Amino acid sequence: MSATRAANLEASGDALKKFVARVDAVLKDLEGSAGNPTRVGQQAIVKGSLSSATEDFPEAEALYGTFNAVHERLTTLSKTLHLQIEALGIAVLGAKGTFDNLEEVQRRRFWEIQGEIKKLDPQGHKYAGGGTDVAR
Repeated sequence: MSATRAANLEASGDALKKFVARVDAVLKDLEGSAGNPTRVGQQAIVKGSLSSATEDFPEAEALYGTFNAVHERLTTLSKTLHLQIEALGIAVLGAKGTFDNLEEVQRRRFWEIQGEIKKLDPQGHKYAGGGTDVAR
């Protein structure tokens, strides 16, 4: 790597502190919002609320199935976003030196997050910031 490229990648301690504070603020906002994974997961409908128990209503069945499929994807997206922001915060802390400079607890949590994301997305989609294909 050239000296110029290395200098461009170098980050000051103040810049990293500001960035970590911004990541932490985004995570805090997400946790307090309707996009919180727990809140998204609680927003469900009961199958019987769309149709009558005595009459067949195929459109209601289709709507219920579509709602559940979309709801499941949104819940997964919310959880994945939450985990990615947490992992980003840890990665930024590691950017001050090497990943080895992080405390063992932080390194372990970073890899736990990667495992959780992989479980949430078994198809292996690639997400910004490493996602499911981060090599150990």
